[in-house]
Amino acid sequence: MQRYLGIDTHSTSSTICVLSAAGKRIRQDVVETNGQALIRYLGQIPGQLHVCLEEGEWSGWLHEILEPHVAEIVVEKPQWKPGSKNDAIDARGLAEHLRTGQVETEVYKAPRRFTKLRELARTYEMLTDDVVRAKNRLRSAYRRRAIRYPGHDLAAQAKGLVELPVWMRQSIEALGIELASIEELRGEIEEAMVAESRRHPISRILRTAPGIGPIRVAQMMPIVITPHRFRTKRQFWSYCGFGVVTRSSADWIQVGTRWVRAPVQQTRGLNRDCNRTLKRIFKGAAITAIRHKKEPLWSDYLQLTANGTRPNLARLTVARKLAAAVLAMWKKKERYNPKS
Repeated sequence: MQRYLGIDTHSTSSTICVLSAAGKRIRQDVVETNGQALIRYLGQIPGQLHVCLEEGEWSGWLHEILEPHVAEIVVEKPQWKPGSKNDAIDARGLAEHLRTGQVETEVYKAPRRFTKLRELARTYEMLTDDVVRAKNRLRSAYRRRAIRYPGHDLAAQAKGLVELPVWMRQSIEALGIELASIEELRGEIEEAMVAESRRHPISRILRTAPGIGPIRVAQMMPIVITPHRFRTKRQFWSYCGFGVVTRSSADWIQVGTRWVRAPVQQTRGLNRDCNRTLKRIFKGAAITAIRHKKEPLWSDYLQLTANGTRPNLARLTVARKLAAAVLAMWKKKERYNPKS
């Protein structure tokens, strides 16, 4: 006996819709968003349970606590849809998508792998964003008085403060203290993140790739989790935002009695539905690899630009090569070999 459950979760309540294998609604309830309450509810439903969740703030936690109690659990990326919307409709839609195999985008979840590293990497990324914001606030304050931002040099900072009006100095000093404290915190988290990543043997292999240093490895590992999620490098490229998308219209013309493809100009670009952090990691690694002129990738970059490829597209090609190499290294557990 198969039962399909859609769970629409919010901070205090979770709406659960239960469907039979034929699509008949068996029951619909509102349960407190509490681990024990949800597990007790599942225990009241007989048969094999197939659960569909919506990707969001609670999806990782729900996947972790509910997985041992169900036959299948799927996390679906939410899609915008016109018409009426409420918790009951959303829960019914999740259950129906799973029952009919219409889950458009399934989000991979492995909450018990790289748990600590995932949290450290997330905190490191947030602190990095905070450092950028704090620096921009300081730059903006100096720019308002037509004074060049002195940077991190203490002597230059002291000179810059003297050039500011007296009524601005206390605010600028406070912003400087904020920036220094955030940078100190980020340094501590960075050290802990790199140390945690080194506990996993695969990190030593991945660090041998050009431009992939310890910080990028530590950020990449809890995102990818396992390379076997991706059957080919093209799937990995799409996940990293390097998949080529073409769009065309009026593709067919009639020649005599036959329909043939028209020689139309197709619009090309990269897919936007991707993991932004991975895209930033491989683009940054490509730039780092290109700067080291002893790397074989530097020769590839020069050859591409010499053949008329624009520099930004040449860098994209290098990033795709790096992504494919890292995926192969991870699958085979082999160090980087530029000749392979």
